[in-house]
Amino acid sequence: MTETSARRRAPGMSPEARREMIVAAALPLLVEQGAAVGTAQIAKAAGIGEATIFRVFTDKDELLDACVAAALRNDHVLAELDAVPLDQPLAARLNEAAATLQAYLHRMGTVIAAVHAAGRRTDRGRPVPGPDGGSGRGLGASREEASERTLQAVIRLLEPDRAALRLPVEQLAAVFLSMLFSRRGAPVADTPTETLVDIFLHGVVTPGAAS
Repeated sequence: MTETSARRRAPGMSPEARREMIVAAALPLLVEQGAAVGTAQIAKAAGIGEATIFRVFTDKDELLDACVAAALRNDHVLAELDAVPLDQPLAARLNEAAATLQAYLHRMGTVIAAVHAAGRRTDRGRPVPGPDGGSGRGLGASREEASERTLQAVIRLLEPDRAALRLPVEQLAAVFLSMLFSRRGAPVADTPTETLVDIFLHGVVTPGAAS
């Protein structure tokens, strides 16, 4: 059996698992090269034959849609936020959260920009493939759900210090996220996340300075 034939068989994998495997291989290529990346490159990265891609995706456009849907999913980000130890100082918790969120949004923005550059529109009302390969909700619904879940994760990080905070943790979580990211989801300016966290916790006035 040749290496090529063994690779193309990809035995024991369901269509849904194969879709996710292909998308996982495509995402870093989209980030690095944009939508010009070819399906042959994606197949090579996934360790399969190019024809296998078109057994589970109708065409490259459907694959790009699945990549956008995967980039919007924030399950791994939520897992990382949930893993932040709550016994750390609040500043350490928020710095870790900010770095995690910034990395996620950078990848998401890069993938969506690549799809736009290829002439594909991520319309809010257009269904996109779900994680199981079926038709999912529109991108607008996905973004709203992802935003709410992220907000709840930040609330969890603030909760241990609720009694020491001037405002409810629910309100502060929203303020924290708005400081980190613009309405379009891009990181705010070039200010380091550590600086933004420091301003969030301590304000902009030097301690002891006259008001």
